[in-house]
Amino acid sequence: MTESFYFRQLLAGRDFAVGDEVALAMRNFTYAIGDRQSGEVILVDPAYRPAELLAVMAEASLNVVGVVATHYHPDHVGGELGQQVHIDGVAELREIMEVPIHVQRAEVEWIARSTKLSASAFMAHEDRDVLTVGDLAVTLLHTPGHTPGSQCLLVEGRLLSGDTLFIDGCGRTDFPGGDAREMYVSLHERLSVIEDDTELFPGHLYSPEASLLMGEVRARNFVLERKSPEQWLAMFGS
Repeated sequence: MTESFYFRQLLAGRDFAVGDEVALAMRNFTYAIGDRQSGEVILVDPAYRPAELLAVMAEASLNVVGVVATHYHPDHVGGELGQQVHIDGVAELREIMEVPIHVQRAEVEWIARSTKLSASAFMAHEDRDVLTVGDLAVTLLHTPGHTPGSQCLLVEGRLLSGDTLFIDGCGRTDFPGGDAREMYVSLHERLSVIEDDTELFPGHLYSPEASLLMGEVRARNFVLERKSPEQWLAMFGS
């Protein structure tokens, strides 16, 4: 880790979007990853009150140069969340500043529908593409299962897992685009290369801890216990 590395975990409803009942109920994290030397920063899943997030970055003398979406669900990028509930998200952020929204290629159509933005707003990535923020390298890992284009971010010994993996449990696979078989592969194969001393930062505060080392997550999270695909599907459905 370098001295210029900037990292913040922000809880919606507490650290920003205070008073927003939806943000408070959903317990989403937004992350800021940046390079202090270059002054560049990216926001990960800025769903609630993006203007407030931009103000927080400005106070830190950082310029937002992009957004990364872990997946298309409205509580992560904005859009309609149930009846008569709208989350501003990246569409409002794009009205303030035209930064690229980095998504996994399989997610482009899904996220365009969710946010009602043109597909031209999105920069599509493949598995293990590297996104540079100043001199910082952020690796994007395709981890489908919760959605077709769910992706995790690996940077400076940290894994930002969106809704693919929580400290306890994992993302649901019964929403549109979910796939229990793909989730099994993502958890037991695609993320198996993540070292135990990597710190997991999930997309929601669903556990007492806001982050935890992967070794500890593996020791306690039932979804990472050794199971055959058949045993997994018996639990989570096909």
